Amino acid sequence: MTLEEIKAVYFVGAGGIGMSALVRYFVRRGVAVAGYDKTSTPLTEQLEKEGVLLHYEESVEQIPSFCLEKATTLVVYTPAIPDDHEELKYFRAHGFEIQKRAQLLGTLTRSNKGLCVAGTHGKTSTSTMCAHIMHQSRQGCNAFLGGISKNYNTNYILSDDSRYVVIEADEFDRSFHWLSPWISVITSTDPDHLDVYGTEEAYLESFGHYTSLIQPNGALIVHQGLKLKPAVQAGVRVYEYSREAGDFHAENIRIDNGKILFDFVSPKGVVHDVCLGHPIPVNIDNAIAAMAMAQLAGCTDEELSAGIGSYLGVERRFDFKVNTARHVLLSDYAHHPKEILESAKSMRQLYRHRKITAMFQPHLYTRTRDFYLEFAQALSLFDEVLLCEIYPAREVPIEGVTSSLIYEHLADGVQKELIKKDEALNIVGSRDFDVLIVLGAGDLDNLVPQMAELMSAK
Repeated sequence: MTLEEIKAVYFVGAGGIGMSALVRYFVRRGVAVAGYDKTSTPLTEQLEKEGVLLHYEESVEQIPSFCLEKATTLVVYTPAIPDDHEELKYFRAHGFEIQKRAQLLGTLTRSNKGLCVAGTHGKTSTSTMCAHIMHQSRQGCNAFLGGISKNYNTNYILSDDSRYVVIEADEFDRSFHWLSPWISVITSTDPDHLDVYGTEEAYLESFGHYTSLIQPNGALIVHQGLKLKPAVQAGVRVYEYSREAGDFHAENIRIDNGKILFDFVSPKGVVHDVCLGHPIPVNIDNAIAAMAMAQLAGCTDEELSAGIGSYLGVERRFDFKVNTARHVLLSDYAHHPKEILESAKSMRQLYRHRKITAMFQPHLYTRTRDFYLEFAQALSLFDEVLLCEIYPAREVPIEGVTSSLIYEHLADGVQKELIKKDEALNIVGSRDFDVLIVLGAGDLDNLVPQMAELMSAK
């Protein structure tokens, strides 16, 4: 089925951050769109306001009639949806064309020039930065992002005439193997999703295969020092980047009084005095990667500098909710030990003389089982740690795997407490936190707006 043949699209798992961008893409194209998701969220509510018919129970009877025409309906689902989902079973039994979200993104990269960002962490911020640079430049872009851009209050950018599409390349379930990038950044390859890959070697092999999918006239930009053996096709240019060295890097970094400036060095020369619009130290690396990809796609020095300077960040990525001389509250999606480590380092640079408390909700039993020591080491950089119970997402409990595994291995001297998610608001309301960061990819973030109200009222 070609894009032109599609008259209706049914999304199974429509409320996911990545899926919702494709939902909006087809709405913008004038296609009839409906779908299912497990729970109603602010994002699904917004999609409904935009004209999408959604329901929240597995029910074939609730699938609208316009999505029951096999010849003109595409069914799209995410890997998080189980194979025995009643609606998916119905579509399979009746011969509908069914694609994973990643397959559909792959189609878009083959029909456009794909600018893709892969990596264990940093890919959402880097792809959103790149999309913003491209969108405000003469090049323009379509973009399918893994987070809500604070510049546009959406995870999707549309252009009617740009040849470029910016995509976050997700390694979970090997989804990024469906893509055909023109240029790709790889930010990191720290082992993750071992419930899918089994071993670190298999995880790294998956990234190696991904590099082989880059188009022959394209480019690969990898963070310096990665455990990675690129398998690029002939004609693909390979570059390295990092904060300090590589084909693309920063010089003359200045961090002072809430601002970050640096000079961007590339094979094409130097862009002086780039002002980081979302001034977090960890974003220096992300900005270098985003600027590198945008520069190779044709953006000028002025467009690069203007784009980074006006970048506002991504919701739940070092997202300030309260920022006063008395109280600071941030929300950060960090859910891998390396991400938490980078968050902690950035917090230490920003708030050298203040007490920093982390409230962390571990995400997945398997990730906690595999990395509890690394989580404890990273969290030990904070002054205080409040540990919630594990958010299971798609998993069932594993005997013996709880947040206590992390708790018991936190460093001596770190104040610590095991808490329930339901206690979080009472704790924030009853205590006078100096700097509080809420970490994790689960549902604890749903309480952050109320936490912000409580802290602002103090």
